[in-house]
Amino acid sequence: MKTAGIDIGTTTISGVVLEKEENGQAKILEAKTVENGCFIETGNEWERIQYAKEIVERAVNLLDYFLEKYPHVERIGLTGQMHGIVYVDKEGNCVSPLYTWQDARGSIYAGDQIPLTEEIRERCQIHAASGYGLVTHIYNIRHNLVPDSALSFCTIMDYFGMYLTGRKKPLVHVSNAAGFGFFDSHKMCFEKEKLAEMGVDVNWLPDVCTGIEKLGTYRGRTVTTAIGDNQASFLGAAGDEENILLVNMGTGGQISVLSSQYFSGDGIEARPFLNRKYLLAGASLCGGKAYALLEQFFRKIVKEATGQDQPLYKVMEKMARTGKDLNSERPESRKIKVETTFDGTRVNPKKSGSITQMCSENFTPEDLCYGVLKGMSTELYQMYMTIQNGTGIKIRRMIGSGNGLRKNPVLCEIIEDMFNAELVLAECEEEAATGAAMSSSMYNYSNSTR
Repeated sequence: MKTAGIDIGTTTISGVVLEKEENGQAKILEAKTVENGCFIETGNEWERIQYAKEIVERAVNLLDYFLEKYPHVERIGLTGQMHGIVYVDKEGNCVSPLYTWQDARGSIYAGDQIPLTEEIRERCQIHAASGYGLVTHIYNIRHNLVPDSALSFCTIMDYFGMYLTGRKKPLVHVSNAAGFGFFDSHKMCFEKEKLAEMGVDVNWLPDVCTGIEKLGTYRGRTVTTAIGDNQASFLGAAGDEENILLVNMGTGGQISVLSSQYFSGDGIEARPFLNRKYLLAGASLCGGKAYALLEQFFRKIVKEATGQDQPLYKVMEKMARTGKDLNSERPESRKIKVETTFDGTRVNPKKSGSITQMCSENFTPEDLCYGVLKGMSTELYQMYMTIQNGTGIKIRRMIGSGNGLRKNPVLCEIIEDMFNAELVLAECEEEAATGAAMSSSMYNYSNSTR
C-alpha cells in the first residue's frame, strides 16, 4: 500500500510517499519540500501570523504533484505546526490568518495588567503558553479580533484536511487538541468549566477523536485526521517503541520519550500519542534559533568590515570544534557558560538568556560558538533529567532529527557527551511527513466509528 504524508511547518511544507513492503517496513519513494514563506508583516512585534489560504494552496500543489506521479497512493496523512489556530465559518471555510505557535499575544504586559498566560495560571491553575490556540482565542475574544462569521477553530493541518474533503466542521485528533491548552491529557477532554470561567463558549470547541479517523476523500483517496508534528516526527523517526529518546533541533529544540505512563512536570508535557500512549515532551523556544542568532551577529560584523554577506555556518563549525577542544582541557570555572533562553521558556516567558564566566582566556569567538551549542544542549538535558527523575524511565536508544543536528556534527558530539549515549540520526530527513503517512496507514475501516 502506498500512502502520502504532508507536513505543514512554520518555514517549509514537506511531503513524502511511502510504500509498505512485504516485510512490514516502509520505503520512501520520494520526499519533497517547498518554502512556506507566508508570514504576514504587521505593526506588532509580538504578532506571528501567516496567510492560511496561501499555505493551503502550496500544500495542495505539493500533494497534487505526488498524486499525479504516484497514482496508486491510497491514503493521505497530515501533520503540521501544533498549537496555532485558524478560524472557520459554518461552511468550513477559513476566515482568518493562521495564528502560529510563535505568536506572543498571551505574554503581553499592558499597563498594570499581567499577561494573559499569568492570569490563566492564577485563575485556573493551568499552564498554557502564549501561542497555544485557546490562549490566542481568549485574547482575540477580549480584543474583538474574532471574525464575525467564525464558528469554530482548528489547526492549519486540520483545516487542510477540511479543505481537501469538503468537511464543514473540524475533527481534531487528541494530539492536536492538547496543543490548544485547557486540555486534560489524562482524561482526554477539554477542561470546559475552566474555559467557561475565562469567557470561552465551549460550543466553539472542535470535535475530538482519540484514534485515526477518516475525514473524507480527495481525488479518490482516503484522507485521515491530522496528528501533531511532535507525534508525527517521533513516529517517523523512532516508530512506536517505548524508552527511546528523540532529540530534535530545528528552530526550536525538543526532547520526546514515548511512554505508556502519564507524567507531567516542570516544563514537561504528557502529549497524547497513538494507541493511548503519551509522548513525554519538553521544548526549548530558542533551540537552533540561538545558533542562527550568533551567525547573524558574526555575519553583520563581516559585512560591515568587508562588504561581503555570506553564510558563516561552516566557519562557525570549525571554530566550535576548536572551542570544544580548548574547553576539554579547562576546569569548569574557566569555561564560558551560555544560557540560550533568549526567547524565554514555556514555563517562564520573561526569562532571558545570559553569557557568564567570561574571562580574558575564553572571550573568543571559538568559545562563544561552542558555548552556544552547549547551552542549547543543556536546556534539553535538564528537561530529560526531569523526565527521568519523575518516571525512572531508562533510555535504550537516542535518535536525532532536525537540520540543527544533521548540519552540525559538533552539536551531535556535545549531545552524546552530555546524555552519555550514542546519537543516531533518523534515516529520513522528513520525519514529520513520514510519520503523517505512517499514521494514515493505521486507520482501520473496521474499527472506525465515523
